Amino acid sequence: MKEQEILKLFRQTEALLSGHFRLSSGLHSRNYFQCALLLQNPDIAEKMCKQLAGYFKDDKPTCVVAPALGGVIVSYETARALGVKSLFTERVEGKMVLRRGFEIKKEDRVLVVEDVITTGLSTGEVLEAVKSTGAKIIGVGCIVDRSGKELDFGVKLKSLVKLDFPTYKPEECPLCKKGIEIRKPGSR
Repeated sequence: MKEQEILKLFRQTEALLSGHFRLSSGLHSRNYFQCALLLQNPDIAEKMCKQLAGYFKDDKPTCVVAPALGGVIVSYETARALGVKSLFTERVEGKMVLRRGFEIKKEDRVLVVEDVITTGLSTGEVLEAVKSTGAKIIGVGCIVDRSGKELDFGVKLKSLVKLDFPTYKPEECPLCKKGIEIRKPGSR
């Protein structure tokens, strides 16, 4: 699928929201990608994650890891397309860790995935959790890269959609200055 087709699906599923939002990063924005609304459709989730998996197939990952909560479906469907296991990290006392008996071995080749990357903070935390296992990280993939810049995680980065929607620090947010009510739909 091409980027415009994917954005059309976001609009059709009402997963691309407009208004005033506090992103998980703490930044504010007029736009919010609520991937859960898109990925609640198994056929769409399968199709998108299969395309994402295709970018990394030749790198021969042995497992896919994502941050909970938003990346869980992306991890599962991408891993299914690759025929490997799917894991996720969770925050424990502010730190991303593997729980629930999940284990990454030194010989694993790990693909880290996300639904939406804005600042890359959560992705970076997952990468640190994986690095602590000694496994090789082969890449980072996401449905939407809305960072507006070239992110460098030290590995291959691929996204299905790359957009530059403006974000604002809370103290500089024009929406706050206009008194527009803010919504916080994220998981952090």
